[in-house]
Amino acid sequence: MADYDYDLYVIGGGSGGVRAARMAAGLGARVALAESGRLGGTCVNVGCVPKKLMVYASHYSEALADAADFGWIVGESRFDWASLQAHKDAEIERLNGIYAGLLEDTGVTLHRGHARLVGPHEVEVEGTRHRAAHILLATGGRSKRAPIEGNTLANISDDVFAWKQLPKKLVVAGGGYIATELACVLHGLGAEVHLVHRRAELLRGFDADVRTHLTQEVRKRGLHLHMERTIERITQRGEGRRIELSCGTTLDVDVVLSAMGREPNTEGLGLEDVGVELDERGAVRVDASYRTNLPSVLAVGDLIGRVQLTPMALAEGMYVAHELFGEGGALIDYDLIPTAVFSQPEVGTVGLPEHEARERYPELVVYRSSFRPMKYTLGARDERALVKLLVDGATDRVVGCHIIGPDAGEITQGVAIAMTAGATKRDFDRTLGIHPTLAEELVSMRTPVANT
Repeated sequence: MADYDYDLYVIGGGSGGVRAARMAAGLGARVALAESGRLGGTCVNVGCVPKKLMVYASHYSEALADAADFGWIVGESRFDWASLQAHKDAEIERLNGIYAGLLEDTGVTLHRGHARLVGPHEVEVEGTRHRAAHILLATGGRSKRAPIEGNTLANISDDVFAWKQLPKKLVVAGGGYIATELACVLHGLGAEVHLVHRRAELLRGFDADVRTHLTQEVRKRGLHLHMERTIERITQRGEGRRIELSCGTTLDVDVVLSAMGREPNTEGLGLEDVGVELDERGAVRVDASYRTNLPSVLAVGDLIGRVQLTPMALAEGMYVAHELFGEGGALIDYDLIPTAVFSQPEVGTVGLPEHEARERYPELVVYRSSFRPMKYTLGARDERALVKLLVDGATDRVVGCHIIGPDAGEITQGVAIAMTAGATKRDFDRTLGIHPTLAEELVSMRTPVANT
């Protein structure tokens, strides 16, 4: 590869791009990476990390409210939004530095600036051209604006992490991961939250029992859910906003937050100029090895629109590095993807939802339990957990696990290890439970749901 400046040139300094660059350099490749913004991508700067810090903050209102049931006498409390933002910003700055250090330590050359393709083996960054044997696109995604009249008057999810003050009253448009999580966070921090969603339940694509259970529990907590509704129009009203719903209702709020998903960040990359194909959603089209129709150009992460999760971008980036410079990458199992929705209550899931499992496994057996978590038995909180296992009756293998309740994400990570190893329902049954915990329900369910 002596004719090239680099063996691999990565465009994008988020999770997938940085992981691929580091792994490739560690395998002996000459690697450069271009990033025009902050290192760490969506996850570190306007996604997983700041969101989870705000999730932690929002749980304190619940803890303070429940404290009296456990004998604690708590005085007057007050939430300071500016303090949370300042501490969050400091942590993100620390992580930005860590990402830069990781690249430097592994010998990756970092180019600061906007990069675009000018050929199958050539990248231009701020007027300077670089030639590479392989080019990896890892520019992630960006928030979509809903096709609503007046949508420029709405904030997007990125804006939340830069707000100077917490709105007293707001509307959240959407019902997926981002909308559900942010609505719960902002409600927990003290805002009056109205969530508008065009479907009857939250989290389209998730297991039906999860969707039903979570929607009921979120409503119990006092969020105002306007389901099977859409926003028709947003207008300015003084310093605030007025929204008109499809049902004829109007709401006057401080802020409208549009959280209706993300789209691939392909603008300005020169893809059309060099002939990289996009699919009907605007995502970069790749094969099983993450190669585009140009063999020298690859793409991973949110840009390819498969699974928009940080661990998936990391896995795809690692695959590319080993495929190009190692002994070959290990294929990723897209059926066994553990994930959590940090709503209140929390959701953890791994494997297939029931509607997909039934299509694949004709002898599907379903185990389901709903109960009041011990954490809430001393007080008046009316909250129920859900634990559900899906089992292929032909092989006894567990093919889906869905949990709603305290620490659901943490529990699901352990279940994911077992399922990845091929655990059967018999393995779950012969595992001793840890008592008393919510997770012990996973190893104590013995009776399948009737008529399944």
